[in-house]
Amino acid sequence: MRSQLVLLAGTNGWGKLYWSPGFCPCTCIPSKLCTIAGTGISNQHNAGAGGWRPAVFKMAELDADLDHIIPSVLPPFWAKLVVGFVSLLCFARSYDGDFVFDDSEAIVNNKDLQSDTPLADLWHHDFWGSRLSSNTSHKSYRPLTVLTFRVNYYLSGGFHPVGFHVVNILLHGGISILMLDVFSVLFGGLQYSSKGRRVHLAPRASLLAALLFAVHPVHTECVAGVVGRADLLCALFFLLSFLGYCRAFKETGNKEGTHSSTFWVLLSIFLGAVAMLCKEQGVTVLGLNAVFDILVIGRLDILVAVRKVLRKDKSLESTGMLKNGGLLFRMALLTIGGSTMLYIRWKIMGTGPPAFTEVDNPASFADSVLVRAINYNYYYSLNAWLLLCPWWLCFDWSMGCIPLIKSVGDWRVIALAALWLCLIGLIFQALCSEDSCKRRILTLGLGFLVIPFLPASNLFFRVGFVVAERVLYLPSAGYCMLLTFGFGTLSRHTKKKKPVAAIILGILLINALRCVIRSGEWRSEDRLFRSALSVCPLNAKVHYNIGKNLADQGNQTAAIKYYREAVRLNPKYVHAMNNLGNILKERNELQEAEELLSLAVQIQPDFAAAWMNLGIVQNSLKRFEEAEQSYRTAIKHRRKYPDCYYNLGRLYADLNRHVDALNAWRNATVMKPEHSLAWNNMVILLDNTGNLAQAEAVGREALQLIPNDHSLMFSLANVLGKSQKYKKPQCFLSVLYHRWGHLDSAKKHYEISLQLDPVAVGTKENYSLLRRKLEQMQKKDV
Repeated sequence: MRSQLVLLAGTNGWGKLYWSPGFCPCTCIPSKLCTIAGTGISNQHNAGAGGWRPAVFKMAELDADLDHIIPSVLPPFWAKLVVGFVSLLCFARSYDGDFVFDDSEAIVNNKDLQSDTPLADLWHHDFWGSRLSSNTSHKSYRPLTVLTFRVNYYLSGGFHPVGFHVVNILLHGGISILMLDVFSVLFGGLQYSSKGRRVHLAPRASLLAALLFAVHPVHTECVAGVVGRADLLCALFFLLSFLGYCRAFKETGNKEGTHSSTFWVLLSIFLGAVAMLCKEQGVTVLGLNAVFDILVIGRLDILVAVRKVLRKDKSLESTGMLKNGGLLFRMALLTIGGSTMLYIRWKIMGTGPPAFTEVDNPASFADSVLVRAINYNYYYSLNAWLLLCPWWLCFDWSMGCIPLIKSVGDWRVIALAALWLCLIGLIFQALCSEDSCKRRILTLGLGFLVIPFLPASNLFFRVGFVVAERVLYLPSAGYCMLLTFGFGTLSRHTKKKKPVAAIILGILLINALRCVIRSGEWRSEDRLFRSALSVCPLNAKVHYNIGKNLADQGNQTAAIKYYREAVRLNPKYVHAMNNLGNILKERNELQEAEELLSLAVQIQPDFAAAWMNLGIVQNSLKRFEEAEQSYRTAIKHRRKYPDCYYNLGRLYADLNRHVDALNAWRNATVMKPEHSLAWNNMVILLDNTGNLAQAEAVGREALQLIPNDHSLMFSLANVLGKSQKYKKPQCFLSVLYHRWGHLDSAKKHYEISLQLDPVAVGTKENYSLLRRKLEQMQKKDV
């Protein structure tokens, strides 16, 4: 006896499966979905449901194959609660991490976050705070992401990383929950009850895919690194755009529904534009919407269509899809919307694409087309491996981390061959399978995997990286969908269900553990950089960053070791040469420092910092003319360079060119008003040359800008003392001793200051505070 699968809509909105005599779902596809009175399933045949009604049985069969893994169907609320909790748990460890790696440049050093920068500037600057019209701009236009950073900065009262990290973690949790609805549509299609609620036809499959997404370790860079918020916000609006597009097919059976459909399509395009303003990748949602519309709603069988095109079959012109005016209208809206967005984005870029260097993406600079093609495909295989086995993760994959494949004899060609064998197999099944449901799931899964990845593929333009884990955030959803479908297929063809369940549970637990470990590595730069050594030991940037971190901590000896290794791995790494030369200069190893810095400016003639450091070394070697020329060259390449003007002033002071020295230091203070050293040197030089009145004026001007600078107070106190103005020097000295913790000396000078000026209010208050503190200390001693 054959059996018929009947779908009941439960009160919680999840589809429940029951078997009854009638048709076998594996062999017979009924023309109409069976309904039970009172269940609330609508019999209305519309564009939204029509493409999926015959496939409901296969969808339910896929979900039934996973019942040994997820034995009971959770209500929607509880399913979302589980997914959200798991996603937060995996990355919660990063909540109190530091600003690391790119966070420093995009957040801490980005003036667009600060309140004194007009909000309008966000629309003219790139992600890093540079003007888009500048030739040095990265051209990454993400004003809405920067706006969220600015709000974070305002609410946190400064650069406190906890608030930034918490927002990222919550965003990932929200995205994982939204994935549950997206997977429900991709696996189960669009079915609506009579009350207008979408029926979840694949609750088990969508829950498993959402859990796989929530715990995937490749997401750590986006969640634990604050700059990853661009990918998170992009993904959020990407999913909202897709779900909004799905709402366009809720009611298409009447004229009123047509207007509603257009509204949702336009809203979807708008949300796609918002996603693009968070990160450029967001525009690809329009492509995914088009694929979903054509394959699911329009019910296009690609294989049949290709065969008809090859045979020049005129029946193709009369297919329902081409006659469907609604579909053509929606495709026109998507095309116009996408073209408009890309045109505006191109106009905003101003001076064209960013200028990347060979170390950023060496394959794109290869002369041979074959070498470029092989290496691009190898990069794709590495991305696929990161999705399949995300254990070896690295914050940066450039600088020799992945050596170029220069011939087909390289053993790594096997990896790209394996990738394409898998893809061809999936594509073949997506096109040629007799199971229409299988075709559509595989096509949609591949679409979600490939379409969001296209901007990072080097196919349309050169990108500034080799491999970047952050760009896999959205494509990983397609991978999770394909993996879930694969597990369902494996379960269907094996009698031993428990091993399959154990494998899935093991993957979830191992990935969750890896997320926790990796989140810990992203908490500090030291741990992050050192974690990369085992993954990319040939990456010069890894060694450079470790060396820089050690130098900042004052461990110059260890820093020299890593800088030397960075230069050895990449003999043209000018930044490593500059930093190493700078340390050697401070250690008085001037000969080697000069050689390194000279080589750096030969490799990159416009490297202003290296020119300045070379000038300092030449000045120390008493080669004053060469030093002056180096300083002038640095200023030529960086016009606003206060530190270079400061060092040029020191050179002129050593040569007794006092006027030139004062002019150079004045330039430094104009460009950087808080440049304490330049102000202090002006006061000292004017003091030493007997210009006490001018020295006093400069000192007072400096203290108005830097009121708590101890060096300036001391220098000005000396000038006032020489001018026999004793009230102010005593006040300065008492404050200095107070700040330095020399309380007895501070008390003595406060008393002298009050004798000279008994009505000085500030001095009285400070003296009272000091006396109370001394009395408290005496009581403690007693």
